Amino acid sequence: MPASTRAATPADIPAIVPLLIQNAQARHAIDPLLWRMDDQAATRTTEALTAAFATTGPQRDHIFVAEANGQLAGVTRAMLVPVPPIYDPGVQPALLQDDCFTAPNAPPGTAEALLAATETAMREAGADSFIASCTIGTPQHALYTGHDYEPVTLYLAKHGFTDAPFASDIRPATGDDIPAIVTLSAAHRKTLQKINDRFWHVHPEADARFGMWMQYSLTLKDRDMLVATTGSGLAGYAIAQPVTRLHIPAAHDIAKIGVLDDFYDTDFASIETASSTASATHLITATESAFARRGMDSALVVCPNDWTSKHTLLEQRGYKSAKVWMLKKTA
Repeated sequence: MPASTRAATPADIPAIVPLLIQNAQARHAIDPLLWRMDDQAATRTTEALTAAFATTGPQRDHIFVAEANGQLAGVTRAMLVPVPPIYDPGVQPALLQDDCFTAPNAPPGTAEALLAATETAMREAGADSFIASCTIGTPQHALYTGHDYEPVTLYLAKHGFTDAPFASDIRPATGDDIPAIVTLSAAHRKTLQKINDRFWHVHPEADARFGMWMQYSLTLKDRDMLVATTGSGLAGYAIAQPVTRLHIPAAHDIAKIGVLDDFYDTDFASIETASSTASATHLITATESAFARRGMDSALVVCPNDWTSKHTLLEQRGYKSAKVWMLKKTA
């Protein structure tokens, strides 16, 4: 009997949890350090689902399930992505989160039916495009690839960091660095638009908004803001911070994982080939030291799929593609 799809309810939580644990175990088998299983994985997943069903508003989770032979055979979890303040709020993508999974013994076509139902519901909720987050090499990755999703953002992982002194051209950022960081960020955004103009579009007041966020970030104690210096100013900046549940599902232990998202150096000004690698390499090495000082031994670095110079340097530094955000336009 083919699977049927519907919106999930809180009553489905006990049946959804085993599916998401299977999903987590499949990721764990691919990379046991990045996808560490939490000692209380089932409890953490139950708590996350309970909170998701209790949340209301535009950014609430939309959870869907597939049923076959009286049992749940698959689950998807999607949301309208909160657009960062430096981007145009008129663009509204839906994010299919990592917690999307179809049981291996599900009837043929279950994954496809569940994906179609999720896309339809999110389109009705106001999505104008879809972003799917998944681990590379999984059946979910293959599903998206076969349904017009294209990779736009890579998450590259590396394990094992050493607390070493920073290179002489690297230091912690200060309030006086904010104007130069904003200038570098503008160059960063300009390059992103060249690489992929189908994604979010820059807000007219992006510089001012980013500057305020950087000022606030300097007050946060859970991250390290670092800058690469030159004789004439700054060459780059990076913000090393703890990974979040947007990146890693609840079944996994994230205590020792960091993420590097805001990361730019003029070495990457050319999309194809780095003009140099010294400054950017020192900056990456410093963030790894910062992670080590905070007891983190793994990290994800966010990198546009087609930013070849940045991607190449990260691979040379030992980072490997672990997960990906894939984009599909609704038109």
